[in-house]
Order: sequence, then structure tokens, then C-alpha cells
Amino acid sequence: MRPTAVLKVAAALTAAVAVALTPSATALAAAPSGLAARPGEGAGPGRTTAVVPTLVARATLSADHLEDGPPSGALATPANGRQGPFDGQVIPGFSAMIDNGDGTFWAQPDNGFGAKGNSADFLLRLYRVTPRWETARGGAGEIEVGEHLSLRDPDHHVDFPIVHEDTDERLLTGADFDIESVVRAKDGTFWIGEEFGPFLLHVDATGALLAPPVPFPDGKSPANPYLAPGETPLVGSSRGFEALAGSRDGRYLYPVLEGALVGEDPRDRVVRQFDTRAGRYTDRTWTYRVDTDANVVGDAFLVRGDELLLVERDDFDGEQSVTKRVYRVDLSESDRSGHLEKELVLDALKIANPHGLGAGDGYGTGDPFSLPVQSFETVVQLRDGRLLLANDNNYPGNDARVPGTPDDTEMVLVDLRRERVATDDVTVVGHRGASGYRPEHTLAAYEQAILQCADFIEPDVVATQDGVLVARHENEIGGTTNVAQHPQFADRRTTKTIDGTAVTGWFTEDFTLAELRTLRAKERIPAVRPQSTAFDGLYPVPTLAEVLDLARHSETCDGKQVGVYPETKHPTYFDSVGLSLEEPLVSALRDAGLDSRKAPVIVQSFETGNLRELDRLTKVDLAQLVSSSGAPYDLVAAGDPRTYADLVTRTGLREIARYADGVGLEKNVMIPRRADGTLGAPTSVIRDAHRAGLEVHGWTFRAENQFLPAEHRSSADPAAYGDLAGEVQVFLDAGMDGFFTDQPDLGVAAVHDR
Repeated sequence: MRPTAVLKVAAALTAAVAVALTPSATALAAAPSGLAARPGEGAGPGRTTAVVPTLVARATLSADHLEDGPPSGALATPANGRQGPFDGQVIPGFSAMIDNGDGTFWAQPDNGFGAKGNSADFLLRLYRVTPRWETARGGAGEIEVGEHLSLRDPDHHVDFPIVHEDTDERLLTGADFDIESVVRAKDGTFWIGEEFGPFLLHVDATGALLAPPVPFPDGKSPANPYLAPGETPLVGSSRGFEALAGSRDGRYLYPVLEGALVGEDPRDRVVRQFDTRAGRYTDRTWTYRVDTDANVVGDAFLVRGDELLLVERDDFDGEQSVTKRVYRVDLSESDRSGHLEKELVLDALKIANPHGLGAGDGYGTGDPFSLPVQSFETVVQLRDGRLLLANDNNYPGNDARVPGTPDDTEMVLVDLRRERVATDDVTVVGHRGASGYRPEHTLAAYEQAILQCADFIEPDVVATQDGVLVARHENEIGGTTNVAQHPQFADRRTTKTIDGTAVTGWFTEDFTLAELRTLRAKERIPAVRPQSTAFDGLYPVPTLAEVLDLARHSETCDGKQVGVYPETKHPTYFDSVGLSLEEPLVSALRDAGLDSRKAPVIVQSFETGNLRELDRLTKVDLAQLVSSSGAPYDLVAAGDPRTYADLVTRTGLREIARYADGVGLEKNVMIPRRADGTLGAPTSVIRDAHRAGLEVHGWTFRAENQFLPAEHRSSADPAAYGDLAGEVQVFLDAGMDGFFTDQPDLGVAAVHDR
């Protein structure tokens, strides 16, 4: 466990709000990547530099704003106290925007109300909007709507029936096309990415269609008007061209599918190239891999050369949100698996807001600021290097900010500031993610831990029937998923002997990955954490590959790559059923480019034999877990009398150092509790481990009174929070190098307050 791999920001809770004493946005735009310089450049001992996305301007448009035109939304699904028809044309947010360079933008809503069947009265338009920004110096914070362009087909380029088929203008509606993305050509015309086909549409500067819709060569969607009877749609419903980027010279377009092609890997998103001069698709194609199956690509913007910004988001909003991110890819760079190598530009769930812009407007408008809307669908890099972000509000359905109130349309400007921050050498590990706040071992829990400045996230690893490693605390999943609510799996409830103990329930090794993915996680200890039950039933069981990808595409609060601390669960048992954990674990690390001495990865286990095997198979660090009672099960199974107590003798620790780099010690091994529940005197184990060359990480630090020593409890309420920071500081003073915690934010604060 190299100290350089676990540096963390001591001021992590305040770094995001610091005012940057850094180069201007224009200077940042001139960096080689077209964005901010890479994190960590110029760092010295005890200091490092980190990119801190910072909110510098915000403006909103009322969700209930109406523009001139016929009533709309007669068939829209009622929500949030709103029901159509509405007396004019709704603006249901912006799915795409174009910077006019004069303080105004062309803003494009989508098809209106989400489907062909309810959007026939919604007219497809582009609006010229002017944000009157709220900044640190003040400002109205409002979006003014000016002229609009009506999309239409007066020259009959569309050869299938449209709503206004028999009119002269042939205005296009949301029942004809689902427009989601737009770029402007050098000649002032517009290219539009569409989802029903999916099609590319080319319109002139007034909005008139210039040519027939250009079909996607790799398949049709279920809404495609040319889909033949019995033909299988290969593009998922509403999974067409949500994203479209254009080269600066106007020659090439880069449409990106929002979802996976039918039958392909559910995490893969196709990127194609279209030659506007030749009027056809080229042979160039790429694959972008999202963090998890259900994520979508919401927008694309070409920065320079082959470099693209891509919005990746989930379909959750408010506090349920997990992924609202902007990634950078270069079309000339692929990872080991052949997918586009992606690099995090910003996480829209954590944007510094030192001036309190938009404060009081609902969830996520404090400091840090977040954009937790379902449909984060716009990213544009402005000429000064700042990023413009905006949302589609799916009017009247979304209420991420204020429950029961439709979300406004928001435009925000984000500056990618480099800041110099202090670091610390204490490792904070998000135990099963931020499991004090979200159901454990979900991407939501891991993302929450990252947002709270954890250095590492910890997935416990078990195997499915088809040999895929997934993140669960145990292979028995009755207590951590809703499997009991699935009658089709009732007959799989059984009793097994796991590490010598009879366990009854449902087990991962009896499910294929596809079956397991139909389940949803739930809070393991609802009586202790009732607030976490609000997230029950939302999140799938993640694969180890997804957890590794999330970590390697994320940054700690000091700009370093987030580490992964996987634990192999019951390796002797899994060997006995023919599902060895070690080889697929190492394979997953290699696929993610993480099987190296420099990688921020530590593999841990309560058993000894599999760590010895892993020491031969992988280059990453290893940690021997030690409980305060019992013995490693592999030793028990082999008839070896050694216990965990034997492992932490001086001789035992020197033996551990032959195959591992550190130890993960249960708290009582380091500082036992007295009979009255208070902390006793530290043992010699931390000193002895250090002398053997081992780092020491302690587990598990939890904020609830029932888990705390008596002197750090706040009351007799077992679920109430006590003084976690006080307990952590006692162990750090005893020499502990790092620790696992269910509440990473409180753990980081404890380190900072030392």
C-alpha cells in the first residue's frame, strides 16, 4: 500500500468551495486537451493540484412558460399538478443548444411529451434564447425567449404521412420526429439528430427541410415509419440520436446512439461518422462504453480534432441520481477492450458553488451545486473554455428540485478551475460504498462515497452461476435484494453450508447474471438506517467490471484516480463449487488496465491461501483481513490450527508480509473494549505490523451509537449518530494508517479535524 497511492485532500469538505487563484477560463481553453490541464500537474510534497468544476453563472426558465401557438399537451400524462391542454406551446426544456457567440443561443426542445401518440399538438422549433445570468456580481438569473424557427417540410421531402400532411407549410410535430440534438453547418443550415428513425435531418436557416431524412445504416427503431411487418428493430425505443456532434469545418457529423443496439453488449453505444459532402455514412465507427447498462448518452460536442465531450446520465433524478457526468473521449484512443478511452471532465452532482448561485431553489442548489435532473442533455464548450450545461425537464413530469413542482429549465456555466490543495496520507475507504446513506454495494453507494471524498471504494466480490463477479456482501442475497418478491425464483431458496455454517436463502451462484440483473438492491439493516430504505428497489446488482470502471473514471477530491479495494468472499467455498474467484478477478483488473503496481487497487481477504495465490497472479497490493475471533476458513478446512490471533503475533505478521502489503484489522484487534464498552489500551499490533513493513487499515467505523464505544455515544438511541470523529481520532493517534467507514464524509471530516 504505497503512500503515494492513498494521498487525500485534508480539506476535502471545503476544497470544492474555494475561490480559484488559477488561470483564466480562456487560458484553460488553450490547454492541449481543449479543457483544463490534467489533474496533479505541478504538485509538490504535501500539495497537489486538482480541477474543481465551479459554477459561475446560472439562469432558468419557468417550467410553465408558454410560447405563442396552438394549445399543446392535450394527451400529455398529467403530473405535478399540471394537466393539458396548455394554452400555447410548452417549452419542455432544452435537449440541445448552439452558441451564437453573441450571448444568445439556439435552443432545441425535443418532440414534446415523450411519444408519438401524445405529441401531435407539439410543434418542433428552435428558439433563440438569451440568458440573463446570475453571477457573483448579481443578475436576474432568467432566460429570455426570443424568435423561433419552425421545422417544416414545404417541399415534401418526407414521403410518409405527417400530422400536417395537407397544409402548405407542413409544420413538423412531435408525432412526426423526435428531435434531440443539433449542430450548425458553416452555411448556416442545421443538422438535427432524431430518435424515431433514427434519422439525420437537414434544414435550412429558416427551419425548412432540405432533403429526405437520412436513415441510420445499422438498424431501425420500433417507431421508424419504414419498419416492415415482421422486421426486428435493432435500435431500442427512444434510443436513437440523442447526441450529435459536428466537426469545426462542417465536413463530418458524429451521431451517437443513446442506447445499445439490440443483441449487442448492453453497455455499448455506437458512434458513427457521416460525411456531409458525400451525403452518406463513412466506414468509421467507434464504441463508447457507459458505466452501467441503463445509462444513456445525452449529448456530444466536438472540442477539436477527434476530441469529443459526451454527456452520460442515468434516468434517476433528485437524491436518487447516480450518473450525471461529462466525459472526454478521443476518437483516436481506445482502451484495452477496444472501447473509446474516456476521461472524467466533471461530475454534475458536485459542482463548487462558492457564490451560492441559485441557492434556495430546491434540492442540489447549495454548495456544492448539483444538476440532479433526469434528463441532463446539453453540453457545449464556449469560446472562452467554459462549459454550458442544460436540461430537458420532460414537462410536466420531472420534479428533481422540489417534489411536486415541475422542474424549471436550467442553463449553467461551469469553469474548470485548477486549484492547489493540501493532501493527507490517511486512507479513507468507502465501506461497501457510502453504505450509511445508500443500499450497500450499489453504484449509488459507490458514487456517494466518491462525492464524499473517499480515496477507495470497497466491493465485496462473489460469483454468479455463469462465472461473472458481482458486488454483494455475501453470496446469500435474501437480505440485500428483493429476490423474495420474485415468485419465479421461489424454488431457489435453499440451505447451504458456507464456511461451516448453515445458511438459508438465495445464493448468487444459483443465478445467471441476466437473472440477477432483474433484482434490485435494498437496505440490509432497515431498523438502523430507515432513511436508506427510500432507495430500496431502485438499483441493480453491479458487476465487478462496472465498479472498476466507475472507479477508474472517477477522481478523488484531490484529483487522483479513485481506488478500488475488492474483497474476495468465501474463496474456499467458491472453489468447492467450481467458481474460483481469483482468476476472473485478475482478468477483470487486466481488462480495466488496473493490474499494475501503480494502480490504486488493494485486494483483501479473510483467507490466506487465496492471497498467496493472488500474490503470484497479480501485481496489485494485497491485504490480509483479521477478525478479533475465529480463524481463516481455508486454514480451518485444511486442519491448520492457526487462528487470527496467531496471524497478528510478530511472527505471524512477518509471515503475512511475505505475500501481502498490509493488514485490515477489526477495531478490537487494535484497541479492545473494556467490559463497560469503553476503549481500552492499544495493543502492540499496529507497531508490530509497521515493523514488518505492513500498512494498517481498520474496520469498520460507523456513526450509529450501537457501533461506537460507550464514551463516544450521544444517547441511548442505538440508531442515532454519535461521535464517530472522536473514535476515529483515537485510532489514528494509535498509528492506524487508514480505515473503512460507512459514512465517508464524516470519516474525511475526522481526518481533517485532527
